[in-house]
Amino acid sequence: MPSVPQRTLPFDPIDEAARHWSLRWDGVAAMRAVTSLMRVQQLLIGHLDEVLRPHGLTFARYEALVLLSFSRHGALPLGKMGQRLQVHPTSVTSIVNRLEASGHLRREPHPSDGRTVMAALTDVGRAAVEAATADLVAGGFGLDALDEDALAQITHLLRPVRRAAGDFA
Repeated sequence: MPSVPQRTLPFDPIDEAARHWSLRWDGVAAMRAVTSLMRVQQLLIGHLDEVLRPHGLTFARYEALVLLSFSRHGALPLGKMGQRLQVHPTSVTSIVNRLEASGHLRREPHPSDGRTVMAALTDVGRAAVEAATADLVAGGFGLDALDEDALAQITHLLRPVRRAAGDFA
C-alpha cells in the first residue's frame, strides 16, 4: 500500500497507547485490536480512494456501482441499495446523486411500483466498474502485504463480530 503517513514514527503508536492503557484500565487486548482495526480501515480507505480517483470514484461510489453490476438487470431500488450497502438512506441519495451527475448511473421509475425510484447502471458505469476493479485487484485491494491464508483468517475472525452486531443472521 503506497499511502504512508507523512512522518513515519520510530515506534508503533498503538503499542505505546496499549502500554499506557494497561497502567490505568483493563481490556488492553480489545483496545489494541479495535484501534488497529480502525487505523487499518483509515489507511485502506485512503489507499482505495487514491486508486479509484482516476476513475472518478470513491470507494463508497465504487461499492454502489459493483452492487448494481451484480443485480440481474443492472438496476435496483434506492431503498434496496441502502439495505445491501448497509448505509443510511441519505447516504444512498448522496452517492446516487454523484454517480448520476458523473454519468455512471441514471434514475428510472420502477416498472411496477410508481412510488419507487431505481438506480440503473449506464455503459459509462459498467466500464468504470471493470476498469476500477482491475486496478483494485492488481493492488490486492491494499492488502497485498498479506497472503491468502492471512486474508481468510481475518475474514474468519471478524465474522462473529459482524454476526453479533446483527450484520447478518
